[in-house]
Amino acid sequence: MSTPVFPPQILPPWVRSLAAGVPEAPDDATEPLPPAPLGTVYALGEDVGWVVPPRPFELLFGRDEANVNIPMGVKDKRISRIHGRLICHGAEWTMRNEGRLPMLLPGDTMLLAGQERLIEHSYTPVYIGDISEAVHCLEIRLIGGKRTPDDGAADDETAVPGRHELSPVERLVLTSLAQRYLRGLPRPQPVSWRQVADDMRRTAFAHDRSWSEGTAARVVAAVRERLSSPEYRPRVAGLLRDEVLGEPLGNALNDNLIRALLQSATLDPGDLAALDG
Repeated sequence: MSTPVFPPQILPPWVRSLAAGVPEAPDDATEPLPPAPLGTVYALGEDVGWVVPPRPFELLFGRDEANVNIPMGVKDKRISRIHGRLICHGAEWTMRNEGRLPMLLPGDTMLLAGQERLIEHSYTPVYIGDISEAVHCLEIRLIGGKRTPDDGAADDETAVPGRHELSPVERLVLTSLAQRYLRGLPRPQPVSWRQVADDMRRTAFAHDRSWSEGTAARVVAAVRERLSSPEYRPRVAGLLRDEVLGEPLGNALNDNLIRALLQSATLDPGDLAALDG
């Protein structure tokens, strides 16, 4: 018996979601899909979706609907023209962030600008945008899991997110504090103050002041206070003790700060060069 041909193709309009499993055509569907082979990926945006069997292939998604496979946020200038791509390397699929804003993944994981990760789970919702305003969702379903161990037109300049101004010292201290997030580690947490102080003693600012755990903590506390001030725009919530419920606070305040800096693209993986260097 011959295997049915399954070329890359646009999903028919009756596919509305991938959350419940592999889409099954309704009885009256005129465009049924053949059974998908192991390693096939389904990807569904706001209006358009694709299904691609395992073969060297790329699916682009972003704001420039004329030049991507899956348009997302076509009137949202915070979304890059090509915000990301799904890439099949023949036996496995990866997702790469080509945009400025991070991609929010299950488990509070962020895929930051320039980072790429393997698609392992059977169903992965990917969120892009400002969680306080508009968020765009790309649904991904991989058959069989991992196969091996403001309105704008499409040709507008991509709008830079509302980034926060940091001094060079603040940027380096916060890069150290947020290094697990910037390196794309799963379920990241801020590093210890001792680690931040040790990192700063190895940088160009080593002789700027006497770096101790308290010194590093005071730099970060000053940033939290500035960004949470009622007069500051855009003000960041969740950086003050009385804004976070429950004790102990642990790393909650610094985690909120780091996520705000990542979400606004104030920090990105490129900042690690100054720390690692």
